[in-house]
Amino acid sequence: SPKSFQPNGASEEALRCEIEELKQKDLALDQEIAQLLSEGYSLEELDKHISLLHEYNEIKDAGQMLLGKLAVIRGVTTKQLYPEYDLELSD
Repeated sequence: SPKSFQPNGASEEALRCEIEELKQKDLALDQEIAQLLSEGYSLEELDKHISLLHEYNEIKDAGQMLLGKLAVIRGVTTKQLYPEYDLELSD
């Protein structure tokens, strides 16, 4: 029967719940955007900020990867390399 076949084994009810959760997240994001706009931020500013955050995260990931490879080569932990490069553990 058509009801017995569901994508990825998901039930119709589970899909409805997921759709409702996504609608709630969408509404919350719209409200957050409205709040930021009311505080004087522009959509262009927000887009630029998000873009810069993505770029920062990509650069940070590349740095972490390089530190990891260097740690393997030297036979130490990544944590042990942080002082050598004046990095904080929270970096």
